[in-house]
Amino acid sequence: MHRSRIGVVLIDHPVESYDRSAAFWAGARGTERDGAGPPQDNPYESLTPLPGGLMLELQRTGTGTPASVHLDIETDDVASEVARVVALGATVTAHHESYAVLTDPGGLVFCVVPVQTGADFDAHATAWP
Repeated sequence: MHRSRIGVVLIDHPVESYDRSAAFWAGARGTERDGAGPPQDNPYESLTPLPGGLMLELQRTGTGTPASVHLDIETDDVASEVARVVALGATVTAHHESYAVLTDPGGLVFCVVPVQTGADFDAHATAWP
């Protein structure tokens, strides 16, 4: 048995539009940005979590990449969760040391990652046989 849940919504923007977009999404969410944004070696910036402890993150991507939104499914067993969503029709596009990048049947990118939200994961995750 393993558990999983959608734990993070990431708003991805290329470096050239990141600061304006991050300011927009912070304003749309009604929150302040976390300082001046992420340093060059960290592409992530957190906004105030959504209800249920769902994290809302901004991600600075490479120059010229299209803006997008993607989800992270967090789990206590990455391999088992990847196998579960592949059986549902997902396709693995990349395996990394601790996470995997996949696409759903319509081509939407998402990631399967280790637990990132701590107690919120314990409170809201679904158990799978």
